[in-house]
Amino acid sequence: MHDRPLASVFRQLGSGTFPPVVEIFERGKTIFFPGDPAERVYFLMKGAVKLSRVYEAGEEITVALLRENSVFGVLSLITGHRSDRFYHAVAFTPVELLSVPIDQVESALKEDPQLSIYMMQGLSSRILQTEMMIETLAHRDMGSRLVSFLLILCRDFGSPSEDGITIDLKLSHQAIAEAIGSTRVTVTRLLGDLRQEGMISIHKKKITVHNPVALSQQFA
Repeated sequence: MHDRPLASVFRQLGSGTFPPVVEIFERGKTIFFPGDPAERVYFLMKGAVKLSRVYEAGEEITVALLRENSVFGVLSLITGHRSDRFYHAVAFTPVELLSVPIDQVESALKEDPQLSIYMMQGLSSRILQTEMMIETLAHRDMGSRLVSFLLILCRDFGSPSEDGITIDLKLSHQAIAEAIGSTRVTVTRLLGDLRQEGMISIHKKKITVHNPVALSQQFA
């Protein structure tokens, strides 16, 4: 995995005048809002962060769900000018973050070409995830949307278990509904259907997908 070097790089980045700041956010708390000044770059040590775009009508669309060892808040580094935040970043689960002033990241990128490569690898997996989320939200049917989202979670947060793939996140029905643009009532009903069909089981808010291939074929 290329994730680990990034963690050590981040710790070194801040070892100078400004040590990295460790911050903890409870589930549902905002890390930054769209329009906030882009002053720091974040490294996700623990938990999951939801990035979404907020549209004028007030609709919020999830564009990515970041897992541990992801870097975010780097858009203004790429655009080359100090832009404001483009996304709404929210703690999808309780999270622990390391953050470094954006200036330090900029100078480190100039000094260390390897760091740029790590950053690019991190960003390309982010882009892939955003494309998958867009495909998920393109489903008009909420059942297909939920299944598609569960498969993304299996890919990014899944641990193999005896029963299939367990999504290593405690997920409330409300959190899932917010991520896929549905309602809690609908998500509860659809998860109930999948349980009855033996596709999934839920234990202590953790979902196990018994056979991801069979699940994906349901809505192929």
